[in-house]
Amino acid sequence: MEFVLGALGASGAVCFTNPLEVIKTRFQLQGELKKAGSYKIHYRNFVHAIYVVAKNEGPLALQKGLLPSMGHQVFLNGTRLGIFDLAQKKKWILKNDGTVSLIKSAFVGAGAGMLGGFLGSPLGMLKIHLQSFSAQSTAVGHQHNTTSTINGLITLYNKYGVVRGLWRGATGAMVRIGVASAAQLSTISLLNEALIDNGVLTKDQKFLSTLICSMLGGILMSIVMAPFDLVSTRLYNQAVDAKGRGLLYSSYIECMTKTFKQEGIYGLYKGVVPCYLRLGPHVILSMVFWDRLRLLESELSSRIKATQSL
Repeated sequence: MEFVLGALGASGAVCFTNPLEVIKTRFQLQGELKKAGSYKIHYRNFVHAIYVVAKNEGPLALQKGLLPSMGHQVFLNGTRLGIFDLAQKKKWILKNDGTVSLIKSAFVGAGAGMLGGFLGSPLGMLKIHLQSFSAQSTAVGHQHNTTSTINGLITLYNKYGVVRGLWRGATGAMVRIGVASAAQLSTISLLNEALIDNGVLTKDQKFLSTLICSMLGGILMSIVMAPFDLVSTRLYNQAVDAKGRGLLYSSYIECMTKTFKQEGIYGLYKGVVPCYLRLGPHVILSMVFWDRLRLLESELSSRIKATQSL
């Protein structure tokens, strides 16, 4: 049930935040491995990017990749939030004195995130392919011409197999999610404990606590994960040879170093604004939906047990 609730919460959130993900992806691929001033800027800022996409591809283009995004969230956050919820219930993240341990929380969050990132990697890659595919006049990055999720998965498997096809770029996704998950889940747990211990909120104000902690956790999460998110996007989106090997990057480290050498620190933080504008609402909605669903599941379980005892 922990895994189901985590998946439902995140899938509900992505319906609202997917347009922000599309914009983030376009920014991360714009001017790839090119120095500032040497390429045409199609997307000047967040608002301009929304206008350009809607004008050239239609308003529905802002929801490109929604289906694989929802599927990706099922594997990613179903696993990530499910394991962390189990860890909370089993008290694996607590110190001997009963308070939340930052190290244990970060370790469990990172491990759960990496596993979720690995399981959801094929759909995560298809999401990027669909979101980056655009009108020729505003195209950024390699254009994969993927038409649908099912067609994309079949094509990848038939051409390149499992490892270099479906799970290509999985390392980037695992690092990205591992770092983000450790930052988010450990921060939220500690902030929640601090707000209650300092009398800012009470234990009964769970909704407000989840909202505040998710918002603050989203800021830290976006700052920490932005470079890792960019590398993951580029590894997924790069063109490949007949054997499925990347034509721009052969490894995670190479992508990180090449980007830094060609584009500087700014290059690693391309898309950080839409990243937070997407992460903020996504984290808040995911955690709020997850929290509400857990409370609902707990109430239903209690009622069922009470009925059975009669």
